Amino acid sequence: MNAPDVPRYQIRALHTDTSVTVYQAYTPSIGLPAARQGRFPSSWKRERMTWVKPSFMWMMYRCGWGLKKDQETVLAVEISREGFELALRDACLSHFEPRVHTDRETWRRRLRESSARVQWDPERNLSLAPLAHRSLQLGLSGQASRRYADEWTVSITDVTPLVRRVHALVREGDTAAAARLLPEERPYPVPPEALDHLRPAG
Repeated sequence: MNAPDVPRYQIRALHTDTSVTVYQAYTPSIGLPAARQGRFPSSWKRERMTWVKPSFMWMMYRCGWGLKKDQETVLAVEISREGFELALRDACLSHFEPRVHTDRETWRRRLRESSARVQWDPERNLSLAPLAHRSLQLGLSGQASRRYADEWTVSITDVTPLVRRVHALVREGDTAAAARLLPEERPYPVPPEALDHLRPAG
């Protein structure tokens, strides 16, 4: 997972020809109904920004293996590739990047206009330690958030039992067995130039 030939900025995800899987963690009062119904319940606030993560391990870092308060239910949300790529095309980096943006005011205006934003955080290994390459975090707000919940979502699966199995193996020191249970996250087939507006320098 920490291979030297992994590009620093690359989308890696569990995906099919038509869908891509992202992860989120919620309180059981939201996560369990979402998994049962296969869609987000009305209590899921569509007007708020929501961050989705194609990396299972980064989600484990963020939610502390599902042990953090209000993040006890980990969901695998399968969304359409059409929706995912639409969000990427519309997205703006969450921070100013001289290589990408003409000036700070241009970046601020683009950030206000966009309903999606991207940040790249260090990928994580089974010890939750940072790796050299980055993991995509995709923030959705406004129209993108509503479409994610009500149009793009194909299925929602409660993967908390998997999280617990993997975590137990890590605690026991059997990282090889834990690694075998991880979702197969492969490079996502988006043309490199399609990420030019989202790839920082370095």
